[in-house]
Amino acid sequence: MQKPHWLALIALFAGASAVASSPLFVRWSEAGPTPAAFWRASLALPALWLWALLHRSRIAQAANPPRIGLLRKSVALAGFFFAGDLIFWHGAIMHTSVANATFLATCAPIFVIPAVWLIFKARTGAVFLVGMLCALIGVALLVGPNLRTRASALTGDLMGLVTAMFFASYLLAVTRARAYLTTAQIMAWSTSVTALCILPVALISGEAFFPHSAHGWWVLVGLAMLPQVVGQSLIAYALRHLPATFSSVGLLLEPVVAALLAWLLLREAMSARQLAGAAAVLAGIYLAHRGSRGQTGHAV
Repeated sequence: MQKPHWLALIALFAGASAVASSPLFVRWSEAGPTPAAFWRASLALPALWLWALLHRSRIAQAANPPRIGLLRKSVALAGFFFAGDLIFWHGAIMHTSVANATFLATCAPIFVIPAVWLIFKARTGAVFLVGMLCALIGVALLVGPNLRTRASALTGDLMGLVTAMFFASYLLAVTRARAYLTTAQIMAWSTSVTALCILPVALISGEAFFPHSAHGWWVLVGLAMLPQVVGQSLIAYALRHLPATFSSVGLLLEPVVAALLAWLLLREAMSARQLAGAAAVLAGIYLAHRGSRGQTGHAV
């Protein structure tokens, strides 16, 4: 297997692990969930723009104005979709369990695969589909004991599902732009759009906008640096070399890591069935990877 492919796999899984820490930061945040989403994007901007300015490069294969315009739209849409992802996901985290919110938010494969088939006419093989199903069943086993039936939890579950729709759209937009733009360019511009989209929602949400202590600010800085700058940048890099279909399944590692972190730090215990579910997720990701060989990220 080529070195860039291995690096992309490592980046994808490391990015998923970094993003998995975000529910913990949101739970610890002194700001409300929607303002926390705004601070996640806005506090990440200095580091992302510094990175983009220090690594300037030409836009490969994008010399003609129509293509440049299409790329700008793709990056703007990526920022908009990620804003929706953060708004609904951070809300879900506050209304249901960490594992449950993360599972529903990472059900993006359910929406990515039909979109790829309808829009790009790209088909997936049987091995890939079996792997995806195995991974989804594994995550269902993982979060099963944490399912709740009270109204607020059901609201959180619905918000998690809407998050998946936004994240699926985000993956497709980044995959398209990543074929021509650098990771730094995509992250700086799309995160700027994300912050601008979330700001008015955060201001009218009625939630606490500012943290009330230095510790609260450090929590928000951690939310911006680890899940956003590190996690999402690694995922954006991986999407240059991996198809969006497989990436959406590979990111199902995220609820596994989130459940482990919740077990270690939030005392949300894991049962033997949940551990079996985690193993099924890993097996499903392996099968999905085998079934997606030969595809590239920019091929979707």
